[in-house]
Amino acid sequence: MSMTSRERVLTAFAHEKPDRVPRWCGASPEFIAKAKRQLGIDDTEQLFVRFGDDFRRVFARYAGPKEFSPDGELSAGATYRTIFGVERHGLGYGQPTSHPLADATVKQVHDYPWPDPKWMDVSRIRDEALAWGRRYAILGGDWSPFWHDAIDLLGMENLYLKMYDEPELVDAVAQHIVDFYAEVSRRIFDAAVGALDVFFIGNDFGGQTGPLLSPAQFDRFMLPHLKRLIDLGHAYKLKVQLHCCGGFEPLMPAMIAAGLDGLHAIQPCCGGMDLAKLKANYGGKILFNGAIDSHHVLIDGTPESVRRRTREVLSIMMPGGGYIAGASHDYILEEIPVENVVAMFDAVAEFGVYKRRGA
Repeated sequence: MSMTSRERVLTAFAHEKPDRVPRWCGASPEFIAKAKRQLGIDDTEQLFVRFGDDFRRVFARYAGPKEFSPDGELSAGATYRTIFGVERHGLGYGQPTSHPLADATVKQVHDYPWPDPKWMDVSRIRDEALAWGRRYAILGGDWSPFWHDAIDLLGMENLYLKMYDEPELVDAVAQHIVDFYAEVSRRIFDAAVGALDVFFIGNDFGGQTGPLLSPAQFDRFMLPHLKRLIDLGHAYKLKVQLHCCGGFEPLMPAMIAAGLDGLHAIQPCCGGMDLAKLKANYGGKILFNGAIDSHHVLIDGTPESVRRRTREVLSIMMPGGGYIAGASHDYILEEIPVENVVAMFDAVAEFGVYKRRGA
């Protein structure tokens, strides 16, 4: 019997076998526009239907002062501003133009003009979530990239040094950041009780060859804040999924112990991210989302090679449930060929079906 997308996703999170492997399509606006043109589809929703995406997402909207707005007036050369007042420049969200707390004292950290959670408008969240008729798994909550914001505010090398020289300052910065994100998400969840399914947050703790922090650094400085967000989601009976790029396998045991339900987007080309080992060691403890290589397979392959690799990934990741299929990146970027994305999702539809017995 066919499940709804919502039933399918929640069954996968329960580490049981749904009717088929759920599909995830995170895509950039540029890729969406290109795919619609090439596939002759006018409506974005119909594009996601074509790909078989089992998720939909709702967002709070910024409604605060113009000087903190991502879309407000920027300095010359800046292309974006974070909610914490850091201007950035370059492609996409770019790189920070300055690190305003690089030389701050603990008192100056506390005195910094931190944003007010009330600046985020949550009034339409519930109606927008329920408009999908509970057919899809609904992602909600604030993205909460507290690791990245700490890097923006302090500078990356400086942040590492302060972990040793001024740990109380790192604690103060992280506390203020997560205070904001936790309260924004709490307001979202209060406004949309019963309408959301997954609290989706994002922090890239991995690089190409391994974690960006040692397990000891992660446990000391980042894990308490991650657990705070996990506990918040669970208090509202939501599954909590973390987007985390790179090779971060040594951090997975701590994430699992903290109660995290799912990991996205699982990059198999990074150090320590062998799919068979991940599935064997952690597949019964945490859901994996992604794992179909964007770095090489999707961007450089052909529809046939993408189809073949997708089938191989499914053979490793889908047994026993606990897997959602998609690209190994949070966004499918414009340079990915549309025909390869079609081949990936069509292969998941064909080969990702669970048999009634076995599978």
